[in-house]
Amino acid sequence: MNKRKNKKAFERPSWDEYFIEIAKVVSSRSTCIRRKYGAVIVKDNVIISTGYNGSPRGMINCSDINTCKRKELNVPSGERYELCEAVHAEQNAIINGTLERMKDATIYIAGSEVEEPGFADGRPCLLCRRMIRNAQIKTVIFLSKDGRIKRTSDISTLEDPVPVFGLK
Repeated sequence: MNKRKNKKAFERPSWDEYFIEIAKVVSSRSTCIRRKYGAVIVKDNVIISTGYNGSPRGMINCSDINTCKRKELNVPSGERYELCEAVHAEQNAIINGTLERMKDATIYIAGSEVEEPGFADGRPCLLCRRMIRNAQIKTVIFLSKDGRIKRTSDISTLEDPVPVFGLK
């Protein structure tokens, strides 16, 4: 028996690894000077749409003027989004897609920190989770801060716990 026939020439990445890598490449187009995110919407292993975080079309990019209101005010991550000019990667991917194709699709999200090398948490924010639900995207797969790929088909598992006041 020929050993050569049984041995693979190379290992192919899984579909999740493949599309997360594409989301990383998409993030390289980001115009944010704090964090770069990319999103890829996929159905039946075919890319439907991509998006990265950055200023809306026709507006000046933060990367072009090298300034960020949230950074200047030392606003922590995840707070005061209303001060930010950028549209999130997930939002841009949804805006660029068509509803018919997005139904039951998967969205892949990857992010990285600009100043401190490393991954940024790809878990979608509350507004993006709402848009993902509204687009009827079925599965969310994202790169966590520790570099692991996380998957959920139940978007409610991504929500922050609601504090119950007065209970011990």
